[in-house]
Amino acid sequence: MGWSTLSGPVRFGTQRYGAAANTGLPVLTQSANVPFSVMLGSPAAQNLFTLPAGSKILRFTVEKTTAISGGSVSAVNTTFGRAGSANAFQTTIDIGLTTAQTARATLDAALVSSATNNVGTTDVAVTGTFTAAGGNPTAGAVVVTVEYIQRADDGSQAPTTFQN
Repeated sequence: MGWSTLSGPVRFGTQRYGAAANTGLPVLTQSANVPFSVMLGSPAAQNLFTLPAGSKILRFTVEKTTAISGGSVSAVNTTFGRAGSANAFQTTIDIGLTTAQTARATLDAALVSSATNNVGTTDVAVTGTFTAAGGNPTAGAVVVTVEYIQRADDGSQAPTTFQN
């Protein structure tokens, strides 16, 4: 199997212009593995992914692939943001400890829509901060996935949907 890399927003559809325009932007994803060793009582923000300028974040998914346990940990409070603003994209939520996906409703309710609609005019490193409550875990693993749409670097749809 081979890989291909495309540069710039991609549109799909059969009619690009006019009243019958039906092109749209694909949903893209990036994932990052988060080991228990960064889930601490006083954690540092972890760089998870870099999104292209102008991207619109649709959602985050958090999967605990190995249960988080040990060290008397009772919760892992998580934020997603950027350098200097830990909760720019999502306010703090408890992702839980058991092997499962964090509930979609919990993640969606915490999104900061004013920041996720357009990440800005330069590429942005998305960070995650994983604060363990009660102690530092001795086991666990999390996979974080971001779903986003790549738009032009100013946030426009490149080209806009309705062109004549």
